[in-house]
This record gives sequence, C-alpha cells and structure tokens, in this order.
Amino acid sequence: LNILVDTGSSNFAVAGVPDPDVTSYFNTELSSTYKSQGIDVTVKYSQGSWTGVLGTDVITIPKGIYGSYTINIATILESENFFLPGVKWHGILGLAYDALAKPSSSVETFFDSLVRQAKIPNIFSLQMCGAGLPVSGSGTNGGSLVLGGIEPSLYKGDIWYTPVKEEWYYQVEILKLEVGGQNLELDCREYNADKAIVDSGTTLLRLPQKVFSAVVQAIARTSLIQEFSSGFWTGSQLACWDKTERPWALFPKLSIYLRDENSSRSFRISILPQLYIQPILGIGENLQCYRFGISSSTNALVIGATVMEGFYVIFDKAQRRVGFAVSPCAEVDGSPVSEIEGPFTTADVASNCVSSVSFHEPVLWIASYALMSLCGIILLVLIILLLIPPRCQHRYTDNDVVNDESSLVRHRWK
Repeated sequence: LNILVDTGSSNFAVAGVPDPDVTSYFNTELSSTYKSQGIDVTVKYSQGSWTGVLGTDVITIPKGIYGSYTINIATILESENFFLPGVKWHGILGLAYDALAKPSSSVETFFDSLVRQAKIPNIFSLQMCGAGLPVSGSGTNGGSLVLGGIEPSLYKGDIWYTPVKEEWYYQVEILKLEVGGQNLELDCREYNADKAIVDSGTTLLRLPQKVFSAVVQAIARTSLIQEFSSGFWTGSQLACWDKTERPWALFPKLSIYLRDENSSRSFRISILPQLYIQPILGIGENLQCYRFGISSSTNALVIGATVMEGFYVIFDKAQRRVGFAVSPCAEVDGSPVSEIEGPFTTADVASNCVSSVSFHEPVLWIASYALMSLCGIILLVLIILLLIPPRCQHRYTDNDVVNDESSLVRHRWK
C-alpha cells in the first residue's frame, strides 16, 4: 500500500474496504496477526474525513530497523473527500504528537511505538522532492523518510533548528516574512494566528488571511507582470505561458524567518518561484500552465509541501525542535531553488510572537464537557422550579431581564 506521510495528524490508517478511488486495500480477514480493538474512530482534516475501526497488527521495516513491531492501525471503512480520483495512495501515516491521536491521546502513534519497541532515537526526518516538476497528484516524485535519525547525504550545508512551541502539531514561531527582500512589516503575531505548523500533509503554503493578502500584494507589486487575473491568486484559475518560456524569472523570492534555539537569533528559509509557481500536467498543447502554490487559511500558517520540497526537515522530538537544511533535490535546471541564511538578530521583533493562550483539542473537550454539565445543572434546576407549587415561584416583573448566553466550542482541525 502507498501511504501518505503526514506530520499534521497522528493516526496510522489504511483503506479497509474497496473504494472507487482506491486500487488496493487491507483485508483484515486475511491477516493472521491483525487484532481488532473494536473501537470506532473518526478523523477530520482540513479537507476530507474518514471513519474506521482501531486495531493492532505487526509490521517490519524493510531497511535499517530490524525486527517485528506491534502498532496501532485504523482500517478506513467510510470516507468523504479523503480518497480522491487519480490519487495513488491508500492510507495515511500520522507522525504528529499523540495529543492529536483519535479517539484520544492514549492511542500510541506509529512512530512512538517504534521508538519504544525498537529503541531507536526519538527523531525522524523527511526529504520531499518534486521542485519544478509538474503536479500530477500521484505523490510519486520521490524523497526519503528516515526513522530514528538524520541521513547526511540528504542535505547540504548546516541544519538550522527552531524550537517546537507546543507538542501537538509541530508548532513553531515565525517572526517575519519577506517578499523580494522586502519585509511585510506586519505584527509578528499575525504570522502565528492562531498557530504556525510544519505539515507535510498540506500541499500548499497556507497563510492567515491578512498575511496572505499582504503577500499577494507584495508579489503582484514586485513581479514583472502588470496585469494579472485575481483568480490566479485565489486558486480558481491557472496562468499559462508558451512552453518555450519560463515564467519563474518574473516572480520574487519568498523568505520566512524562524526563531533560532538561541531566542535572540533567527534564521530564514527562502523559496524561489520555482517552488510556489507550480506547473500542472496535461493542459494545452503549446502552453504550460501553472498554479499558485500559496493559499489563504482561516486557522493557521501551514508550512506545507510547497516549502518543504526545498528542504530536508528534521523532526527532533527528543530535543523538541524542528530542523531545516537545504535539500540537494531542490534544484531546477541545475540551480538551487531554496536557501537558508542566518543568524539574524531578533531585536526588531517581539520577544514572543505566539499567543500565550493556546487551546489544545483535549482542553476543548474538557471545556465542552464542563459546559454540558453546567447546562445539565441549569436544566435540572429549571425542572425543579417548574414542579414547585406556583405560590413558591418568583413572580417576574417587567423590570426583570433574563439573559441566555451560549458558547460554541470550535474544534481546530488541520
């Protein structure tokens, strides 16, 4: 089975029944080692969702980590907008923290199981390749997932580390953005509203609406194109050029500043237009069409594949940090399309760009249960008052005001 590697969720799940958009599935009845736990589980993503059943099975790693290990696995029985037409994957490997595991954080993640049983270091790294290649939707542009360490041949230069601010998603702190070397001059808290995460399961670079608007304006102002359709920026239209032309020279470099482990320093990761102006397969005979690899987001800044394809990314859970190094496969026509530079001073930004109020999903569940309990108590009191004889009831006057307030608890899915 082909599995989508996702650092923005925490469940390991594969298709467990036939599906029109899936070429293969895991038939648990034919497995001698699979054991169902009989626990229903539902996972929702920013796009799509699935429902299945939790179980355990035995896996072996074909290279480097020898032995057999028992891991949690969910078999997907129903899904909506999860398996899409033309995709060549059959499941998902969630590599985020157990705080995001469903139905609760007590479900040990795939990687945590490996660390505990195989006694490998609590660190994995990911090289995603595909810079400048047409987007086919197949996810077959290659790359490497290294479980338990760092592979020197997968990066060039130094590794720069930024602390993980909260251990649920790989939440980091972004200090500023530059387009064509020009600072957007936004309050740094705008970049982290309401979180900034590193997520291989998100295709694009997603920016909070205010940041997205500022980036689009800066790119449009800096680019060498005077008239440009607004539909291109919003993702509803493609931009096409003659196949002999390379439009990347028309667009500026984009830089993201991350706080260094030394909080008084920062470093910047930069992507050239070859990573965010993305060619699309099979449209037009004499034309090559491109999409905009950046989109707006309502609940997070997401460093997705658009950026990650430029770097070798290290998820060092042991030391609670995420590292970036330039990837050798991030080249187009022999020229690098990503850069890392530093250190820079952080004197020009706030000492903390992340809101101190951070609601994890478990906290939201606790809050929702507390609210339900409160509502239950109020309802019980009202029922008792209704059953008390009328003479004991309070007689309301026109001056009495009854306020009914309610709170909505919003789950923050990726």
